[in-house]
Amino acid sequence: MATPARLRLPSIGITVSAVVLAAIWFEMLTLGAGPADAAIGQLLYAGGNPPMIAVARLFTFLGEPAVLIGFGIAAAYTLWSRQQKRYAAAVLAVMLIGRGLAQVQKYAIMRFRPEDEIHLVPVSTPSFPSGHATSSMIVYLTLALVFASHRWKWPAVVGALLLSVCVGVSRVMIGVHWPTDVIGGWAFGLLWVILALPEAERLAKPPDLG
Repeated sequence: MATPARLRLPSIGITVSAVVLAAIWFEMLTLGAGPADAAIGQLLYAGGNPPMIAVARLFTFLGEPAVLIGFGIAAAYTLWSRQQKRYAAAVLAVMLIGRGLAQVQKYAIMRFRPEDEIHLVPVSTPSFPSGHATSSMIVYLTLALVFASHRWKWPAVVGALLLSVCVGVSRVMIGVHWPTDVIGGWAFGLLWVILALPEAERLAKPPDLG
């Protein structure tokens, strides 16, 4: 069964978007962890405000690796059950490889975590980019693009973007990330989806035997 394309940006649009997102990622890398980053982080920090801490922890939970990988496996299973086996594998690969690339960046860059405020959840990895921001952008946006009908595609995309924004901001609220970590994660996650998902859809199409 052929898989309908979900991303219809023209080539020039993809190119411009990729350049802009890559530039944002680079700016967040080079300008981060400084006084401005710290000041914004302190403004958003939820310490001492139990209701806001609870909200931040809820959205952080929605960006946890186990949750996102679970969604990815469920998506792949759904496509597999519809006899779209190649597409199931391709979509799962987009999600898992994107997350893996974020982890590679973390250990290649080795940015330290912010330490001005108490971390409200345990963390053990380097800081840039935010894995929660990156992976939530990749997974939720991919789910919206793959499963939303044509009528509901753009509302689903907007919802996915807003959810990823909430997940990313929650990481600053609980004191474990610089704002630039989160913005860099969003930029990379969005860049990965607009480049990798169309290619996955292309590869998932059955070979033309005509």
